[in-house]
Amino acid sequence: MRDRTERGQRIVSAARELAEAEGWDAVTTRRLAALIEYSQPVLYSHFPGGKDAIMAAAALEGFAELAAALTAARDGGVAGVAGAYVEFAGAKPALYDAMFTLASELPFAQDDTPEVMQEAYGGLVAVIEPVAGTQDAGVLTEVFWSALHGLITLDRGHRLSPAHRAERLDLVVARFGART
Repeated sequence: MRDRTERGQRIVSAARELAEAEGWDAVTTRRLAALIEYSQPVLYSHFPGGKDAIMAAAALEGFAELAAALTAARDGGVAGVAGAYVEFAGAKPALYDAMFTLASELPFAQDDTPEVMQEAYGGLVAVIEPVAGTQDAGVLTEVFWSALHGLITLDRGHRLSPAHRAERLDLVVARFGART
């Protein structure tokens, strides 16, 4: 069983490395099989859904990493968590894409949302809840998350001025870090 788990992890790790280097379009089961010296049937025995299943497994790893980063930044309040979130997205852009765009079969905000995804979201809730005041903390957290994700997405798409990157993040922190 351990060998099977290790093989699965090796497949996901190789996919993540290749995606960060060349993008998810470069990740194919044929290329992964050659890269890690397994046959394509071995990849499919671990991930019957092929590339999509591998990407979803990578995304779940990413949510665990994001949850850890947000937890570590929690003492810094809204600013610390916002900074950690943006830093995570910048350091692992292909993984971030898998988490929030490409692994579309992962359920968000539903009863069957994987626990690791809920933990990552909980890292945002933890800093917004204390400042929510009379507003619904869940809704405010969703708007905070949307603001961060929007800034990241627009910035990566070269739709915003790079000169104002820090100022934009400061504005988000100021709006969400203040008691309402």
